[in-house]
Amino acid sequence: MAGHIPQRFIEDLLARVDVTEIIGERLKLKKAGRSFLALCPFHDEKSPSFNVVPDKQFYHCFGCGAHGNALRFLMEYDRMAFPEAVEHLASRMGLEVPREGNDDPHARARDKARDQKREEGTNLLELAVRFYRNQLTLENASHARDYLEGRGLSADIIDRFAIGYAPDSWDSLKHYLNQQNVTEAVQVEYGLLVQKEDSGRTYDRFRDRVVFPIRDWKGRTVGFGGRVLGDAKPKYLNSPETPVFHKGRELYGLYEARQADVKLERLLIVEGYMDVVALAQYGIRNVVATLGTATTEDHLRRLFRLVGEVVFCFDGDNAGRQAARRALNTVLPLMIDGRQARFLFLPEGEDPDSLVRREGQEGFERRVVCASPLSEFLFEQAEEGRNLKRIEERERVISASIEWLGHLPEGVLKTLLLREVSKRYDIEEARVEALMNGREEMRLSDDKSRQNGSVSTSSSSQVQRNGGAQSGRHVRQKQIGALSMSAKALHLLMHSPALVEHLPEGDSWCPDDDDGHLLREVAMLLRAGRYRSSQVILAHFHGSSHFERLCELMQREPLIPQASRVTEIKGLLAHFDHQRIHVSPRSEYEALLAKEKQGEKLSREDALRLWQLIQELKQSRG
Repeated sequence: MAGHIPQRFIEDLLARVDVTEIIGERLKLKKAGRSFLALCPFHDEKSPSFNVVPDKQFYHCFGCGAHGNALRFLMEYDRMAFPEAVEHLASRMGLEVPREGNDDPHARARDKARDQKREEGTNLLELAVRFYRNQLTLENASHARDYLEGRGLSADIIDRFAIGYAPDSWDSLKHYLNQQNVTEAVQVEYGLLVQKEDSGRTYDRFRDRVVFPIRDWKGRTVGFGGRVLGDAKPKYLNSPETPVFHKGRELYGLYEARQADVKLERLLIVEGYMDVVALAQYGIRNVVATLGTATTEDHLRRLFRLVGEVVFCFDGDNAGRQAARRALNTVLPLMIDGRQARFLFLPEGEDPDSLVRREGQEGFERRVVCASPLSEFLFEQAEEGRNLKRIEERERVISASIEWLGHLPEGVLKTLLLREVSKRYDIEEARVEALMNGREEMRLSDDKSRQNGSVSTSSSSQVQRNGGAQSGRHVRQKQIGALSMSAKALHLLMHSPALVEHLPEGDSWCPDDDDGHLLREVAMLLRAGRYRSSQVILAHFHGSSHFERLCELMQREPLIPQASRVTEIKGLLAHFDHQRIHVSPRSEYEALLAKEKQGEKLSREDALRLWQLIQELKQSRG
């Protein structure tokens, strides 16, 4: 029997996954303020009532009551079991799902060994960081320090990016790690040593290079990049694929960019480590670099979970244009409404490092803001080398444009670009749409023909989903009336988990009712420190009656401003104290009402309490 999936892993997974992206791959989403709207897949409707909220990583249908996070959506829409949904999301992130409490001793041993191995690898790489950084301070690294100084890097930037130096030696790092009881086999596995196949001899991978640690989103070192100081080749050298490092997913500088600004709105993608570091030196810190590969969908998904706009930065030569064309093909399927992509081409002979030195921060940032929008670059590429006065050439341009637009997800951007094709090339909009639909139907047909054993059409799948929804718990819209005092406290705690710090220790303060018992349990989970978000609390209670209740409360937006919630929770705690000394709501209400009738002016607290009692008594009568 498989073990339980650790709650901390689920929390980490939900923090990485974008519910908008998961749902946007299955439904047509339309931007509506800070949310997205769609026709609900769980009941028949003509106007959209299915609401996806990126800020809270939550969806809710105001028509049938369907609600939840990315895991819940996969379970309901794709008919996945909970473990299957977790596995699906984990595979998207390139993660392996751990298990705990496994009854199979072999599986338990395997999971334990895997966790130990990952921790061993992380510790090993941090030891290497320490070694390289220390080497940069030694006498034989003067030329490395001169190089960094010549590139204009301050001690603060060098320290912030943990830049170091690999000495010009075949085995300096190997000897250092051997002294730390790290076997050579492990050093080879994590890319620090190279092993010759013929002789089995091992030697340091990085030699006489400035070394740049590559960190994951949590700041853990997962690999290295080295820039040569002499004439050796290659000029840049990366760690190979290892158990913790995958070039197609990691981005150099992403951790540092997030540390510099937690409210990132735009990220600039450049080609090299030095470009990232040099721009950071000039105060431009929202920059990342790919690691010797073209930008992948995994890279972009990760970036779009953090920001709404990505700017690709390329050299202005032919190689840069070709790279930009590949980036265009990669980004198009991800351009749901609300996202932006731009293309910045540098003057010939310039790179970000040299250009920011010449123009300064303000000049470079002005170039970023004025970079070509995706739409402009798309049409520029379609028209490149074409004579639009010739009918045949115009046909090729239109076909190329439509082919590219066919990769866009449904939304406002796609509609506007199709309209622009019609206007720009003088072709009826209906004809453009017909050509587009023909291409999409062909592509859909090709996709279905490749699905082994798949015989259901999209319409029958929709009927199955609707039928399942009609027989499920989403048929009725639950009416949520006035909240009890304990429900109000639970409501606030779910929307602002940090309020747990203001709750008393123990559990004697909680009311003795259903919501009070649930409030006590949620508070205990939050206080234990293993749960840091409402979504993970929901995942903890999935499958129980408590899950439905918590989802109901999450659907209700708190009317109390964030700044006033501490005061509100303290007021509710005071009310719970009244209950504990057996003062009935009715008698308390009559006492306050009598005080008011006698002409005595009620204090602000008494007035608030009177209003709360009126609501509570109304609810009890209902």
